[in-house]
Amino acid sequence: MNRNDHLPQGLEPGLFMYKYKYEDAEAHWFHAHRGIEMLYIYSGRGEIMAENQTYPIRDHTLVWFQPYQLHRVLVPAAEGHSYIRTNLTFDPGFLERYLAAFPLLEKFFRSLWRGSLQRPVVYDMQNTPVAAVLEELHYADNSSAADREENMGLLILQLIRLLQKNMSGVLPGDFNNQSRGGSHAERITGWLDEHYKEPFSLETLAAAMHLSPYHISHLFKDFAGITLSEYVMQRRVREACILLANTSRSVQEIAAEVGGYSPSYFSQMFKKQKGISPEKYRKSIR
Repeated sequence: MNRNDHLPQGLEPGLFMYKYKYEDAEAHWFHAHRGIEMLYIYSGRGEIMAENQTYPIRDHTLVWFQPYQLHRVLVPAAEGHSYIRTNLTFDPGFLERYLAAFPLLEKFFRSLWRGSLQRPVVYDMQNTPVAAVLEELHYADNSSAADREENMGLLILQLIRLLQKNMSGVLPGDFNNQSRGGSHAERITGWLDEHYKEPFSLETLAAAMHLSPYHISHLFKDFAGITLSEYVMQRRVREACILLANTSRSVQEIAAEVGGYSPSYFSQMFKKQKGISPEKYRKSIR
């Protein structure tokens, strides 16, 4: 049995970890990563839990975990079945220089990195080139060529492009929409990311956007799939996860910093979204 109740030490900036097509009879994982994790399952039966939602594991399933996203992978032993997968975990900053020339692809990637995913799982990937690119990445990873890192960066870029074509239904709204509504939604998200630590005021946001509160509320829900208040809560919890993982600050200090919460209310909010207390989350990632 493979069991990992604690995350290995974090990735160095700009680096990645790659484990190609490895097999086990069963697996039980409960952790979170500092980097993005992409899991491609060739064969397996079980379930994946992320953000308190459970998804069945099937053959040729692709799973995308955002940084600091707590998840559980459970594959029980079953006669005649094995768990075969490829795992890629990397610092999102690694791709920034490769994405600079591709603004729409960069926008998509940032949505995968920091956006609100409707679900992290994509099924029936066997008819896509994803598995072939992962094999190429394996050979590049084991190469001693001087351009090894560049080749790997370009292959990961190719993977992101394939995900852009095949991850319909994972991201809310239309992340490539260049309409006026899409532009407004991006501006709203930017404002929320800048002011999330402050007490949220729809009227203040509306004044900053020069739009009516009613229009802002409905426009954002249509594009993001969640309400403004839900987005602010998720943004605060995401920041709390980063602080819990990378600092020694107390829960009381973090609660005050991310939203001016009392420790008890913050813990209730955190557990409602993550399924465990802040203290247990900190232990799971270190």
